[in-house]
Amino acid sequence: MKSTVKLFAAGLLVILAACNNKNGKFDASGTFEADEVIVSSELPGKIVRFDVEEGRTFPKDTIVGTLDAESISLQKEQVRANIESLGEKTADVTPQVKLLEDQLTVQQSRLSTLLHEKGRIENLLRQDAATGKQLDDVNAEIDIARKNMTVTRQQIQVQRNNVATQNRGILSEGKPLEKRVAQLDDQLKRANIINPVNGTVIIKYAEAGEITSAGKALYKIADLSTMTLRAYITGTQLSQVKLGQAVKVFVDDGADKYKELPGTITWVSDKAEFTPKTIQTKDERANLVYAIKVKVKNDGYLKIGMYGEVKFQ
Repeated sequence: MKSTVKLFAAGLLVILAACNNKNGKFDASGTFEADEVIVSSELPGKIVRFDVEEGRTFPKDTIVGTLDAESISLQKEQVRANIESLGEKTADVTPQVKLLEDQLTVQQSRLSTLLHEKGRIENLLRQDAATGKQLDDVNAEIDIARKNMTVTRQQIQVQRNNVATQNRGILSEGKPLEKRVAQLDDQLKRANIINPVNGTVIIKYAEAGEITSAGKALYKIADLSTMTLRAYITGTQLSQVKLGQAVKVFVDDGADKYKELPGTITWVSDKAEFTPKTIQTKDERANLVYAIKVKVKNDGYLKIGMYGEVKFQ
């Protein structure tokens, strides 16, 4: 009988110790949260592939789905065809220049003949076998021939400049078209649904085959490898904490048991707020508290929304 009483008393002491540990031994309480990212569609269109499932883990930059981008591909092909057609619109100055160069050759031959005739007349003139008028006439024809050649050369240069200017105007249309191709390439890349962070899918909002719009949420993902315990402390505790401080974090592990995990304070609010209804602080008489964030490495046990307790070291 005495042995039974002793065992009962010992058990009662254990229960009371556990209760006291639960209610008064922790410095702050809060709930676990994670940095959640809502992934949205960047383009409107039909979802042709969507590999996302709730609970599935994806590495960063993984292509998890695609949108129908056939119309964008067709636009790109059309712009490419327009760029290639620009070369066919340009003019070839060669035939026109060739005609003028042939004319210049004839004029050069004519000038050579006149110069030869001038030499012959000058010889005759020294022998009094020709007149001064004959020499004047041939000099006039030489002058005209030279002027004609100058005009022809100018016509060749003008023709080349005009065609070059015309071609530059046509080819200049290629730069805006190339920019348009780059824009379409960018849209084709955006047709891929790329996962932005390492994490686990929490909520799935869309299915393959649905029509989506730009900016519409497709799924929510969070990195659960490290969780954040958002807890609250009183003003009197504020001097006990600092950024980078190591703390002990406790979570329920069955009846009257706790699982202990290491944590680090990464943020302390600079503004007080009223005590949240769901939070019990060490000093229950306090009306104003300060929020803190404690990073805790998740071994798979921690869940979003789970309660946790903090003990300062």
